[in-house]
Amino acid sequence: MNKRILVLNPGSTSTKAAVYEGEHPLISTSLIHSNRDLEPYHTLTDQLDYRVALVRGWLGEEKFDLTTLDAVVGRGGIIPNIVAGGYVVDDNLIDCLLHHTVFDHASNLGGLMAHAFAAPLSIPAYIYDAVTSDELLPEARITGFKEVTRTSFCHVLNARATCHKFAQALGRRYEDMNLVVAHLGGGISISAHCHGRIIDSVADDAGPFSPDRAGSLNMLYVLEMCYSGKYTKAEMLKKLRGEGGMSALLGTHDCREIEARIARGDEWAALVYRAQALQIAKGVGSMLGCFTQLIDGVILTGGMAYSEKLTGMVVEYLHNLCRVVVIPGENEMEALALGTLRLLNGEEQAHRYHPVCPLPPG
Repeated sequence: MNKRILVLNPGSTSTKAAVYEGEHPLISTSLIHSNRDLEPYHTLTDQLDYRVALVRGWLGEEKFDLTTLDAVVGRGGIIPNIVAGGYVVDDNLIDCLLHHTVFDHASNLGGLMAHAFAAPLSIPAYIYDAVTSDELLPEARITGFKEVTRTSFCHVLNARATCHKFAQALGRRYEDMNLVVAHLGGGISISAHCHGRIIDSVADDAGPFSPDRAGSLNMLYVLEMCYSGKYTKAEMLKKLRGEGGMSALLGTHDCREIEARIARGDEWAALVYRAQALQIAKGVGSMLGCFTQLIDGVILTGGMAYSEKLTGMVVEYLHNLCRVVVIPGENEMEALALGTLRLLNGEEQAHRYHPVCPLPPG
């Protein structure tokens, strides 16, 4: 029989939940949390019982028998000293999620929620591909500022999931391939995958501009703005994240609206959209230099990858350099389920969390 997995993905305003049987979802929902719903809870962890109860209520309404589950997986949180893949939710990881995360984020509840469901059933609880998974090569960590060391920060979950999907379509293993993944969302992150390890990445504030991020800029320009006296720190942060990129240039980050404006002859919108494509292609190009072997392909994924106009322009820039494939969407629930299925089937080995987690061999 196919394994049954409860998948939990807590966000700031919702908790997504689904039950997968093998590779296919049986039931799914998105439970919305209003500001009023969350107001009684002073800290993030105070929300744990509330969110667990909501999911239990939904499963009850669906008349789903929890004793048929084989495992539970939660979205990986903002956890220090962690590598990609699955982690067993044990006492060490629970302590970290409760007391030692890098910063507060709703995904920190994922592992705690998974444990709350799994422990009474005596089945395993996991997290998978946390955002802060970091396997950069030592040479990729060095910057020109001696006070600053680079860390990896990209959409690990969807990036690795699309790599697995692409490899499977070719009858190959992700661990045997060299790939570059550009995750095109509200922010754009790009990662270099060498034989199953993310050896380098460009974070969503360090590469292409995006729907609402400014991306990388000449630092002298930014320095001048910071010390001009015209902007507060909070205003500069908004320019970098939230009110930058296409939002700043066009007043919208909706690709459908932008493409409609282009169709009506808006030359400025057309130029900005072409610039967005160029920036993505240049970001991918920066990751091509991370490999000493030929790469097997470039994958464009994320919500913006649904725009055939945008991805078509990116392919125009790159097609003579490398193979480019488009796998649109974020697919977080599926990625969590399929990752856990690989753990249950023995195709991958789950990690155990330690405060200092050694990197895999280079």
